[in-house]
Parts: sequence; C-alpha cells; structure tokens
Amino acid sequence: MARTSKLFKALTRRGPHRVLRGDLAFAGLPGVVYTPAEGMNLAGVAFGHDWLAGAYRYDGTLEHLASWGIVAAAPRTETGLAPSVLNMAFDLGTTLDIIAGVRLGPGKISVHPTKLGLVGHGFGGSAAVFAAAGMPVKPKGVVAAFPTVSSPPAVEPARSLQVPGLILADPGDPMSLRSNAVELARVWRPATLRALKSVKAGGLIEGRRLARVVGLPGADRGTQKIVRALMTGYLLHMLTGDKAYRDFADPEVELPKAPVMDPFSDDPADLENKVVALLKP
Repeated sequence: MARTSKLFKALTRRGPHRVLRGDLAFAGLPGVVYTPAEGMNLAGVAFGHDWLAGAYRYDGTLEHLASWGIVAAAPRTETGLAPSVLNMAFDLGTTLDIIAGVRLGPGKISVHPTKLGLVGHGFGGSAAVFAAAGMPVKPKGVVAAFPTVSSPPAVEPARSLQVPGLILADPGDPMSLRSNAVELARVWRPATLRALKSVKAGGLIEGRRLARVVGLPGADRGTQKIVRALMTGYLLHMLTGDKAYRDFADPEVELPKAPVMDPFSDDPADLENKVVALLKP
C-alpha cells in the first residue's frame, strides 16, 4: 500500500513529458488534442465533457494525461442545453479513429490502434459507455467519472459491455439524483465502482461554469488532483500494460481516497430512496 500511495501522490502532479497542443479540426471534427512531445505507438484516449461544458474546460486534465505519456483528445461538440448522448458517443469514436489513424504533431507522434481508451465526465461518462458499446474494436479501458443519467439510458449498453471500466462516484453529491454510477456498476460487471472522498462531482470542470446558476458546483482543485491521479494510473496499466500501476485497476485494492464501493450494498439505494422521499409532496 505504501508503494501505491507513493505512486498516487506522484500522479497528482504533472508527469515527465513535455506536452504539445493541437486541433482536431484538421481532420474535420471540432476539438482539441494534447500529446507528449514525441513518441511512437503511444496510448490514446477520447474524452467526453459534462453538460454545459466544453472540451476547453478540461485542458488541465488533458494536458495532465499527455504529460504522463497518453495522447488525450476531446471533441468540442454537443455543448448546448439539450445535447445528444448518442451524437457525443459517435464523436468520441471518431476522435479515437483520428488520433489512431494519423501521425500527430511534427510527425514524430503516433497512437497504437490497440492502446485506446475512453474517458468521460458526467454526461460525457455516459457517452463513453455508449461509445464503448458501439465500437467494432473495443477499447482496452473506460473511465466514467461521476456519470449522469442520459436519454436514452446508458444502463442498457452497459449490460452488454465486456470492456473493463472504472466508475468514480461521489456518495455525498447533493445532485445524486442525476448520478447513474451505481446503476451502471450493477450491470457493467467488468467495471469497478470507487466512492471518492473529499471531492465534488462537478469539480473536475476548470474555470467558471455557466451551470453554476442552476446550482451545479464549479472547479475544485482537490477533486481535479484526485481524479487525475486515479484515471492516469488506471489508464497507464490498462492501455500500456505498465505493471507498476496494476493496483489502480485492481478491484481488490483500496486506493488513497477511493475505496471500492459495492453497488449492491444497501447504502446507495437507501440514499436515493431518501432523496426521492424528500421530494414527494
């Protein structure tokens, strides 16, 4: 555990790679891509944003992943009041096709087609589940950070997913009725559900957020550090096979600030029922 805690602490900080920033528009899709300054056959992920947020609200997170050797790209689509989770899922798949299909940067950077993953926050977390289920060549791992309910529900494609996943939840989130983390974990059997401590479900978004006018939280640096460390360690093991980070993908290991949560325990359901009861007249 001491070794894992040391790795976790290191992953909360920027990695060793110099980072380059590019634009996905060159391939016909609005979006941004962050890469290590050089490297062939790298791991790559597509990142889905939350509701009323855009890819630029995650620049720090994308840059963080790239600094640890992972190419990270995010489409700048579905940013309106009524986004389509299916369209976002399609765009995430297209993003992976782009970064795996072309040389990036000055031609000294490439992504290996078998080292691909999907990451999403909130609404983007559910979109990542849809994207994983619809891809002909499945990604090696999916991270759904504080996923939220969508229409159609992401629970249905999650039932058939055989792709390993990491679901991050905030049990104390006052907007818990929007969360579908427990529901996804109950049907997505290769996925691990972790209940994060001292975080805010909306805190991964950077900068000021328009959605704060309807009560959603703004940026939280503590949340960003914890989530970035957990997803980076998980992806380094799942996508690259780096055994140094295997504990981050092991459901039997208690990680710092992120204990494993049993989706079939009474607590998650009781919490939801209590909130529903409070809303009844």
